[in-house]
Amino acid sequence: MNLCSLSSGSSGNCTFVGNKNTKLLVDAGISGKKIENGLNSIDVHPDEIQGILITHEHADHIMGLGVIARRYNTPIYGTAETINAILRMKNIGRIGEDLLHYVVPDRSFQINDITVEPFSTSHDASNPVCYTFQSEGHKVGMATDLGKYDDYIISKLAASEILLLEANHDVNMLMVGGYPYYLKQRILGDRGHLSNDYSAKLLCKLIHNKLKHITLAHLSKDNNYEELAYETVRVELNQYINDKTSGKILSVAKRDVVSEMLSTT
Repeated sequence: MNLCSLSSGSSGNCTFVGNKNTKLLVDAGISGKKIENGLNSIDVHPDEIQGILITHEHADHIMGLGVIARRYNTPIYGTAETINAILRMKNIGRIGEDLLHYVVPDRSFQINDITVEPFSTSHDASNPVCYTFQSEGHKVGMATDLGKYDDYIISKLAASEILLLEANHDVNMLMVGGYPYYLKQRILGDRGHLSNDYSAKLLCKLIHNKLKHITLAHLSKDNNYEELAYETVRVELNQYINDKTSGKILSVAKRDVVSEMLSTT
């Protein structure tokens, strides 16, 4: 199983997940052209993508969805509430009903040889989900856009060999920054985004011997930066694994360029 972030951050999110037989995208929150260029840079042609799994309907997760789906006849997966919200958006354009596949949280399904499990997240959207992927005994877990985590989230992500996890903001940067009060409260709330500190605490509950890669994702452009997110999480992880090991398995997904391809093997 492989994972590669094509773009990650508050301005756009799109992630490749797959293996030699099955190639998927999670979200399409950048332009169709950027998605095509990103896929080509990792030697995947866009018409090889067998499904786009949508977490929720916010613009930074669906910007290029309509273009890619229409151009390559790519199936779209999401909860009924998410898909209905997307279909009401005029800027996405028309999407044929034959491309739409409705998912239900906690009900796994197959796309070729990959088992996909959607699970519910706490975010201010229409029945949002994130996903885990399993194939040939390997597991990849992804969780962004969640204002809180609990035992349910931990159970869904447990045993992942690759984890892509939100580290959206530094609380101090957010509080002293220029965002209006209501927006700060939204981000800090239970239906907002995980801070660096909470991301680190969640990761400490997910450490296991077969965990190979952690990539921090969905960093805020205004309230975070790569080095701060990395160091905040690394210091916390060092309580559970040694400094050299944490440095090897931890990375930060890039905002505007394709990140490193991560593999379970």
